[in-house]
Amino acid sequence: MSGHSKWATIKRAKGATDAKRGKIFSVISKDITLAARAGGGDPSMNPRLRTVVAKAKEANMPNDNVERAIKKGTGELPGVVYEEIVYEGYAPSGVGLIVEITTDNKNRSASEVRSTMGKNGGNLAGVGAVSFQFDHVGQFIIDAKQTDEETLMDIALEAGAEDIKNEGDHFEVICPMAAYDTVSQALTSKGIESEQSDLVYLPNITVPISDKETARKVLHLIEILDALEDVKAVHSNLDLADGVLDD
Repeated sequence: MSGHSKWATIKRAKGATDAKRGKIFSVISKDITLAARAGGGDPSMNPRLRTVVAKAKEANMPNDNVERAIKKGTGELPGVVYEEIVYEGYAPSGVGLIVEITTDNKNRSASEVRSTMGKNGGNLAGVGAVSFQFDHVGQFIIDAKQTDEETLMDIALEAGAEDIKNEGDHFEVICPMAAYDTVSQALTSKGIESEQSDLVYLPNITVPISDKETARKVLHLIEILDALEDVKAVHSNLDLADGVLDD
């Protein structure tokens, strides 16, 4: 998991500086609409919606945006119909990619993802070609200043978490998808807020990269994919060697 942890750290640092608020709000709005459509518009009765609304608050998304997205999902307001798609593919040097899409036009999304990969040294793969290298789980990234490891373990493991990793400046809590909402509520009830939390694809097989040029090509492809309008998230099994990106 070391490669993923390094990449998570890079993503956290970059996210603070160059993530576009409009893209973040768009992704969350789509998630809210999908959650409300699937389970109703009452967060107290819909765990998935409750989780996404909490994420909206963390991102300082205006309440009007949240309510509008919920009403689109319940049909109280007109809106486009979104669907969720997962694409699998490869970046340069065989690094596996999982690309999560939320779209109202799957043909457009497929074309954009395929074109972006092809122009940047990657390629799409068939269903199942890459996903076996990942585990679909809940993940919480928590600043180490918020709590100590023993306290966090007591709270998280009791709520159903499978693993807690101490990464120095932050903790990484991993749980089964089914326990995600329970773990999220347990942490919040103890005043522990996550810097990032989501259902993610964590690699169980990593691809080590020690060449600087290759590393930059892989990261460049991931960043371009992540910037596409319909892309919710990009996950990789890239394992960067220590110091590979140092100037």
